[in-house]
Amino acid sequence: MKHLRIGGYGPGIVTAGDGSLTRVAAPSFLAAHPSLPVLYAVGELERGWLTAFKATDTLAPLDERPSEGQSPCHVAVDPEGRLLAAANYGDGTAILYRLDSRGAFEGEPIVLRHQGSGPDPDRQRGPHAHQAVFHDGLLHVSDLGTDEIRRYRHDGTALEPIRLAPGTGPRHFAFDGPRLYVAGELDGSVTLIDGEHRTTVPASRHEGPNAPSHLQLDGDLVYVANRGPDTISVLRAADLSPVAEVPSGGDWPRHFAIGGDRLYVANQRSGTVTTFTLDDGVPAPAGQAYEVESPACVLIM
Repeated sequence: MKHLRIGGYGPGIVTAGDGSLTRVAAPSFLAAHPSLPVLYAVGELERGWLTAFKATDTLAPLDERPSEGQSPCHVAVDPEGRLLAAANYGDGTAILYRLDSRGAFEGEPIVLRHQGSGPDPDRQRGPHAHQAVFHDGLLHVSDLGTDEIRRYRHDGTALEPIRLAPGTGPRHFAFDGPRLYVAGELDGSVTLIDGEHRTTVPASRHEGPNAPSHLQLDGDLVYVANRGPDTISVLRAADLSPVAEVPSGGDWPRHFAIGGDRLYVANQRSGTVTTFTLDDGVPAPAGQAYEVESPACVLIM
């Protein structure tokens, strides 16, 4: 039976349904091991931490290590379950840990430090790693501070990054084969990179400021959460043409998860995780919401 786990800036990880709470500091992002019942959480603190839990009906501590950076905001596991990566927003450091057969951390980490800046004087004075994604044998790390998708081999060797337009502020991104979709937090955009061709569109059709947060592909659609308009946009993956844009059911949609015909949106400022049904890919309110203090991530596992 799958569970809906909710992380954020409250007292810990909440399991929706029974409302059980696993206390851990600032678990603002969660990830699941691909083959083991193990859940990973960042501790988004100035001195960041990574915690592994055995995940059954309850969560039991398995292992814990430092994130080797400030304010980790994202964690991911490679498809084979052998490597874990985390992005530290505060100082831009990314990190790679090996995982053993239990899903626990093994050996010393590879620390991936970075330098650089962007044109926004408030948000881009230095690097800010925001998401880590394993794809096609490489680790990709979005850097909001330097307008790059950094690329590394699994041994930590840095490769030429993918550069975005100055001031984009890349946050979350997703691959579909060679095609790359990027949400720009600072300029309110979604960019499709397909070889040498690029398409950039507004993430929301609403007027006013927008700071897109999470982006996810599902089938032939791209979903984007918009903070400011407080909406979920649905775009066609082929050309980023708009399909729909619906209210997120709360304030400041920071993250969402799709499971089957359901979409769960973590509205951080209103303290709600709102449930939607997907009808031909378009979200419709399901009439169910979970009250969770400052939710920032939803994980189905």
